[in-house]
Amino acid sequence: MKLVVGLGNPGAKYEGTRHNVGFAAVDLLAKRHGLPWEAAPRGIEALVARWRAADAVLAKPLTFMNLSGAAIVGLLQFYKIEVPDLLVVVDEVQLETGRIRVRPDGSAGGHNGLKSIVASLGTMQYPRLRIGVGRGDTRRDLADHVLARFDPGERELVEDSVARAADAVEAVVADGVLAAMNRFNRRTDEDGKTEDGKSEDN
Repeated sequence: MKLVVGLGNPGAKYEGTRHNVGFAAVDLLAKRHGLPWEAAPRGIEALVARWRAADAVLAKPLTFMNLSGAAIVGLLQFYKIEVPDLLVVVDEVQLETGRIRVRPDGSAGGHNGLKSIVASLGTMQYPRLRIGVGRGDTRRDLADHVLARFDPGERELVEDSVARAADAVEAVVADGVLAAMNRFNRRTDEDGKTEDGKSEDN
């Protein structure tokens, strides 16, 4: 069984913000597969959706971003899922808006949600799927940037990247992290060429 956790902040105030693209990706997956959200077991502060056809659980912690780790540990323990079978879907300011990147592990990189997970798990060795939200004006406070909503000109690009992130989650669940990395980590230009000059169809 796998646990797929989208990170975000709960409440209408944060819907549509850069920090909540992780929520958006798992919400889209639940919608695609007709999965209802319900309260997590044992008082764990999260919503869960059982994806039985894929032997996976989708989750959205209802703690705020910087306390995400506690809910994740509770879910891993309850469902008896090992850390390598965890996938965290998260926003990333170091990736330009529209890019996604799958990684088998890595540092928190200053992200409070990932810091909380590392502190709670005691390891950085867990897979994550990063959705680029851009850094914007570097003179702007980073917290203000990630808690802001996307500009109107970005919304189509964001919707596309969230959809591809959902595709990437499906690939991780079905075929593993490495297969998803090979498929989704390449950048495609307007001519359908990837960064290595090959066609996406190759």
